[in-house]
Formats: sequence, structure tokens, C-alpha cells
Amino acid sequence: MSDSLRTFGAVLKALREEARLTQEQLAPQVRYSAHYIAKIEQGKRFPPRGLLDRSEEALGPAAARVLAAAARTLIRRAGLASWFHQWAGIEEEALSLFTYDPSVIPGLLQPERYIRELFALRLPPLTEEALERQVAGRLARQQLLTERPNTMFSFVIDQALLERHLGGTETTRDLIDHLLEVGKLRNVEIQIMPLRQDDHSGADGPIYLAELPDNRWVGYIEVHDNTVLVSDPKSVSNMLQRYGRMRAQALSHRATRDLLEQMRGEL
Repeated sequence: MSDSLRTFGAVLKALREEARLTQEQLAPQVRYSAHYIAKIEQGKRFPPRGLLDRSEEALGPAAARVLAAAARTLIRRAGLASWFHQWAGIEEEALSLFTYDPSVIPGLLQPERYIRELFALRLPPLTEEALERQVAGRLARQQLLTERPNTMFSFVIDQALLERHLGGTETTRDLIDHLLEVGKLRNVEIQIMPLRQDDHSGADGPIYLAELPDNRWVGYIEVHDNTVLVSDPKSVSNMLQRYGRMRAQALSHRATRDLLEQMRGEL
């Protein structure tokens, strides 16, 4: 947790108490759960844009201005790279999240052992402090899967990523076990793209898509620590078409589970 996150949380708590509201009373007014409000006040969650936009009605104009000023002091999200902040904020409010990455297992699905292997390979090398911060930040992000049960998470994973055995057999076994466990969540759909697939529509690279609270869709592209947020409707439509085609080409959720169990048994 960064000092700036803790400071923002303390400001929010003070303003809430000044308005004589409990976390349970504030939550429906800003359309977040009381649990989520508590996490923000503790400095464990980055405040989403929606909270700032809705705070005036709940806390008053003066308090909203104070909260906005406090938000500007948030230099970075603890444990998240600066170039990832914008998309991380979108993740926290999305109604649907679709993810395909041909080079790595999506961050929301990575177990800790796999995360550590990835960051250990990072160049230039990370310091031990930075590595631990990055691992903690990624694990914290994964709580979205359970904290947002009404958000639909869809993941298409290339089988080749599992066959690669990044980090060795134990890491791969841990990864498969984790995918099997996360796949039990009702709001999570994991599909494997078979190793041999002659009509794979993911040739153009990674696809990250999010449905915003107003039902608009945006895309996201990440290459070598550089990112682009895609909001042009035509471009987003193209990404949605490609992702939809990949979902049709990939194994079903149930067939994916069967394959994962088979691969697990062969390790």
C-alpha cells in the first residue's frame, strides 16, 4: 500500500464521518459495496472514477472538491506499472471483461508462483522490493474476480502457453490447478485455443476489451510497456468481432476443463 492511497482513504473516511454516514449508508449512494468502500478507506484499493463523480451528491460539493484534490495526490497505484493505471481503473468498473494474450497467461488468472517466474525474467531486472510490490499488486487485482460477481470475465488462452511449462513442472502444475479452481466461479469463463487450430483468429495479437457501466465498449493494447486505449467505435467493433470468432473456435468451457485435467494428469 502506498502512502498516497492511505492518505486518500483517510480523507474519504473523514469526509464520510463528517457527513454522518456509515460505510453501509454511503455505499448505495455511490453505487459500490460497503466492503469496497472499506477497502478504499484502508488504502487497499485505488478509488475508481465513478466514486469521485458520485461523491458530490452523497457528501456535498465542498467534500467532493476535497476528494478530487486528494485523488490528484495519488502518484501511482501500488504495485502496478504507471502505464497500466488507466486500464486498471476500467477493470474495476467494467460490466464485462474479455481477454486474449498469445504470449502470457492473463494477469487476472496467474497464481503467485507463475507471477514470480514472470517478474524474475523481467529486463531490466527488478529490485527485490520492486518485485514484491509488483507481485502484491497483481494478486490484489485478482480479487476483482470474486469482488465483482456480476462482472462477466471471459478468457481465451492458447494451449501453447501451458505446453511451454514456464518455470518448470511445479509451476505449470500450480498454474493448471489455479485455472481449474478459478474456472469454477460462475462469472468466469476460461476457454483454451487448441494447439493445432487452422482457423485461429488471434493472429493480430492481444485483445483486451471492457464493457463500461454505460454499456459502451473500449479496447486496450499493450506491447512492451506501451499501451493504447481504443475508444473508436469501428476499431472496438473489429476487436469484438475477432474475439467473438476466437470464442467460437476455442474449446468450450467444459471441454477446456477436461483438457486441463488431462494435462494435469500427464505432468
